[in-house]
Amino acid sequence: MNTKHVRMRELGPEDFLPASPPLPLVSDEIHLWFFPQWQAQNDTASSLPLRTLLAGYLGRDAAAVRIERAEHGKPHVAGKPALEFNLSHSGGAMLVALSRSQPLGVDMEMPRRSRPVLALARRWFDPAEAAVLETLPEADQQAAFLRLWSCKEAVLKALGRGIGFGLDQLAFDMGTAGDATYLRRLDGDPTRALWHIVRLRPTAGCVGALAWRGPARAIHAWVASPPAA
Repeated sequence: MNTKHVRMRELGPEDFLPASPPLPLVSDEIHLWFFPQWQAQNDTASSLPLRTLLAGYLGRDAAAVRIERAEHGKPHVAGKPALEFNLSHSGGAMLVALSRSQPLGVDMEMPRRSRPVLALARRWFDPAEAAVLETLPEADQQAAFLRLWSCKEAVLKALGRGIGFGLDQLAFDMGTAGDATYLRRLDGDPTRALWHIVRLRPTAGCVGALAWRGPARAIHAWVASPPAA
């Protein structure tokens, strides 16, 4: 089905300011924390450094913060306090999004290998998206594919779903340079809610996206070292 849409904007490296978490978070804000160095663990969503970050926003001790997963794997704080979060990690870096009451989805991709992007897009993306990728110079196709992939992942994670829901179930309007401009279609979403998707580029070579449905929110972005364990 067609969906209400807002044209997308991008936050670049200059928008991610150095700071130390936590910082005051009010109800109409979203906080983004980019950690350039984050030690990977088997279950990052339950790691002590992440629980320490969440504990700071909750005013608790990290030992009292327990992470659970919903039916399709989306993590949340046990007891469902008034703190929503989502996270993504790639290439030894971590991106965390937080809000007081707004379900979020965030994705981050670090280009690490060449992929058969046109074959993947033809199989898994909306035909119009794949057609735009085909028009790009070969040197630009890899990055454009990852930018679009991250937008799709962020929306699916905001819905509480994984890619098993179907990457072709949502489609973006695509600019001639290969950047998604707005969410054009989202199947299986009867709400007709307004979707906001923000492209993210916290550092050179890193692409990502933040997504939520509902009212507009002020976004504050920071770059930090992992919180002390």
